[in-house]
Amino acid sequence: MNQVDLPLPVVRRSPEKIDIGALERDLRDRVDGEVRFDTGTRAAYSTDGSNYRQVPIGVVVPRTVEAAEEAVAVCREYGAPLLSRGGGTSLAGECCNTAVVLDWSKYCNRLLSVDADNRRCVVEPGIVLDDLNRQLAAYGLQYGPRPATHPNCTLGGMIGNNSCGSTAQAYGKVVDNLHRLQVLTYDGTRMWVGRTGDAELERLMSGQGREAELYRGMAALRDRYAGQVRERYPDIPRRVSGYNLDSLLPEQGFDVAELLTGSESTLVTVLRAELELVPVRAHTALVVLGYRDICEAADHVPAVLEHEPMALEGVDHQLIRFQQQKHLNPDALRILPGGRAYLFVQFAGDTREEVEGRAKALIDAKPDDVDHTWYDDPQHVHDLWRVRESGLGATAHVPGQPDTWEGWEDSAVPVHRLGDYLRDLKRLYEEFDYGHPSVYGHFGHGCVHTRIPFDLESEEGVARMRAFVEKAADLVVSYGGSLSGEHGDGQSRGELLVKMFGPELIEAFERLKGLFDPGNRMNPGKIVLPHRLDEDLRLGSDYLPWEPETAFAFPHDDGKFSRAAARCVGVGKCRSLEGGVMCPSYGATREEEHSTRGRARLLFEMVRGDSPVDSGWRSHEVRDALDLCLACKGCKTDCPVNVDMATYKAEFLHHHYQGRLRPLAHYSMGWLPAVARAVALAPRTVNALASVRWVARVAKTLGGIVPERDVPVFAEQRFTEWWRERGVPGGDGHRGEVVVWPDTFTEHFHPAIGRAAVEVLEAAGFRVKVPEAAVCCALTWISTGQLGVAKRVLGHTIDVLRADLRRGTPVVGLEPSCTAVFRADAAELLPKDPDVDRLRNQTRTLAELLVERADDWQPPAVDARAVVQRHCHQYAVMGFDAERKVLERAGVDADVLDEGCCGLAGNFGFEKGHYEVSMACAEAGLLPAVREADEATLVLADGFSCRTQVEQAGTGRAPWHLAEVLAAALRARRDAEPERPAPPGLRALLPLGAVGLAGVALAVLAGARRSRRGRRGAFRDR
Repeated sequence: MNQVDLPLPVVRRSPEKIDIGALERDLRDRVDGEVRFDTGTRAAYSTDGSNYRQVPIGVVVPRTVEAAEEAVAVCREYGAPLLSRGGGTSLAGECCNTAVVLDWSKYCNRLLSVDADNRRCVVEPGIVLDDLNRQLAAYGLQYGPRPATHPNCTLGGMIGNNSCGSTAQAYGKVVDNLHRLQVLTYDGTRMWVGRTGDAELERLMSGQGREAELYRGMAALRDRYAGQVRERYPDIPRRVSGYNLDSLLPEQGFDVAELLTGSESTLVTVLRAELELVPVRAHTALVVLGYRDICEAADHVPAVLEHEPMALEGVDHQLIRFQQQKHLNPDALRILPGGRAYLFVQFAGDTREEVEGRAKALIDAKPDDVDHTWYDDPQHVHDLWRVRESGLGATAHVPGQPDTWEGWEDSAVPVHRLGDYLRDLKRLYEEFDYGHPSVYGHFGHGCVHTRIPFDLESEEGVARMRAFVEKAADLVVSYGGSLSGEHGDGQSRGELLVKMFGPELIEAFERLKGLFDPGNRMNPGKIVLPHRLDEDLRLGSDYLPWEPETAFAFPHDDGKFSRAAARCVGVGKCRSLEGGVMCPSYGATREEEHSTRGRARLLFEMVRGDSPVDSGWRSHEVRDALDLCLACKGCKTDCPVNVDMATYKAEFLHHHYQGRLRPLAHYSMGWLPAVARAVALAPRTVNALASVRWVARVAKTLGGIVPERDVPVFAEQRFTEWWRERGVPGGDGHRGEVVVWPDTFTEHFHPAIGRAAVEVLEAAGFRVKVPEAAVCCALTWISTGQLGVAKRVLGHTIDVLRADLRRGTPVVGLEPSCTAVFRADAAELLPKDPDVDRLRNQTRTLAELLVERADDWQPPAVDARAVVQRHCHQYAVMGFDAERKVLERAGVDADVLDEGCCGLAGNFGFEKGHYEVSMACAEAGLLPAVREADEATLVLADGFSCRTQVEQAGTGRAPWHLAEVLAAALRARRDAEPERPAPPGLRALLPLGAVGLAGVALAVLAGARRSRRGRRGAFRDR
């Protein structure tokens, strides 16, 4: 083909003046979707998972693929740059740009068709990988590549990045698992592309339109650069850098879908994809091999590959140590073999015998000095893989260590040279005084992940980062490797591609870009004509964040709110829709701004000072983003870097409303403990008035409470009143004294729980006491950001408890959210009081106390099934292990739900504007599980919010607290002893097992329900 047929190289264009107002107006008028040009949304999309930041022009969330096509047309008319975005987790900066961002993930996330016979499916680009595989499970099929972000990464993003993951060992990269793509060029050409035979290619090139022009240009590029491609492209499985010009070679079938895969939204917009699927393997086994160091483990990889594993990953001792420090995956870490570096080797097959045989063969062939573990049960395998998949989060923000960053996190070399490469890389770390960063990754493909303690906040540090990356690029090229083995080039590596490919192939990349996007409007500045790797940094040498005075101490962030606001690394786990608690509002809205990551981005923008977001505590953008945060604290545990948005929200609200009128709910719900104490003077009268419809309506309006909610009924006898009337405590007290904490919810609404707890503790051998003075943990003031009041209330509480705390007396919390205040928030609000530390260390849940101090006490046999809802704050702060143990010891067959937050979340679900989100959260898992439970199955929920949500949702169920269940069983056992001393437990009374508990406890349960409505009668002293 003649030289003149070659496409011209793309040229760098100066930014054009765009009429932003007119662009926004036309997008709104013509696009079926959500068009967001507000400052809050733009700030939330200003970065991805990388070191880079570029504030977009605006964001379009199309409802259909056709709507996205119209959005491209509008952008074309205005010459506006364009960027397609999926999960936004990219680590090289390819998902942030000063452009119009198309976010596919909210609506364009459908599985369109499945061809099970040919093992193919068609999807829209916004579908999340795990969601896709859940839908394909019915066919016995799955999509093979599985990045560590599989719970939240989208297929469009995977295609744009040419993603891989651990299973690429068996299935290859995305480029190896595509049949066709439907793509749209910036100029509006829409076409399906894939493998193209010679006859078809000739037919396509012979046409007259734009499609023919594209095929002629690609053929000319192939003919001109085929020799350079064969010579310069590394022959390794993890070459992700550069454009896939090798896919145009005759031996690759002139596959245009493969060519465009990994092009990072710089060439086309992907509209639909036809994927090639693989069968789900019936059996797996995981062998973990332990070595003296990571380089020795890498040396052994070629020998392990002879056993044809499905996945082969490497992990060094630093990653394990960091996870131990951050309390990540503790159960899995305990079952690792001996060693200071590990290879995770997974086998898959259709029979257990096949898998076991291959695992045994590997173990038999390993060196004698290599330790090992071997698991084939799904739970252990899942737990151990989480150790590897937690790599990014575990190596970021390690206590006592400098912050680490991406920038050289993704190199790949030939497998047989991996050990030597790691040794040279470590020497390079030492040369630049970067210490000993953790290295881990897809060792079976020679791909290495790492995060390095770059100084990205000084001119000298940024210059040193650049010098390191340039030398590291030279190193990996000298090994015949690739700058990127998985994460793509973007801005982080685009400037370095000439080192890997040479100037002639860089010209080929520019010509390919010029062919598809001659105006350089598709994600400009990435891969081709890239911005410098040391510009557009999220931090940078000019980063001087605002450092405000705070009420919380922020001890994990050196006492600086700016560091807390910058803690998020963008991995996007908060966008996962399966398991854990984080982030319920995102699950309900699918809005980036209402994810933990989105809110963290806005807080970061707030402290920057040079941002579209208003600076300082008065920022309305931050206020609006935080409004739908349930303050569930799920992110404190689920987030890989422990972002604690509930604390950030409380701090922000404290300052935002300082000296200003607050929302009405902050007065009614925030001051609930004081309101409840006033109501206690005449609870019957208040309850009677609240039952009058118009009175309740007026009261809810004045209190800022949504009309759909019932006002909780106040108890006619408070828990502490019952305690005082009771007189002399019972039990022998041989286990010592404990303080039962009379939290506001137990005290004023559900006193039966307090009575039950006293009964259980005394039966277990404890001597119980209850504070005489009015006390409070200050939870409601904290959650509404009234932190000055909260500190005073906590100070009074410490004064009341001081003598008990100094005697070492345990404090038993019955309401999880209040208990969590003592275990976490109090010490951050009052960091200099040693008695606050004592309170944190001595506070226990009922189950924790029974497990730790009464391990030999056998609770009464309940012998029942139960659906159990964990309170979010308990999940995040205390954990649920002790509760599981007590339930197991009591014979409760507990289905502990992993369905996220109940949605009520303290005051959140009562406040105006929150009801729909609150109920959407509950309907995501909790309420369906309760409705599906039969009458014989108990519903357990220790949290007041959780119980209230279930009761007010029309389920007809009144959930139990653990204390009530144990106390009911104690009573049943005592009632049974005179007539039938054996066998013990409720099963002895009614041999129907799970049905037995429901039947035997009917009288007790009726009393408990009456007590929850404010009446006496349940669990009275005998």
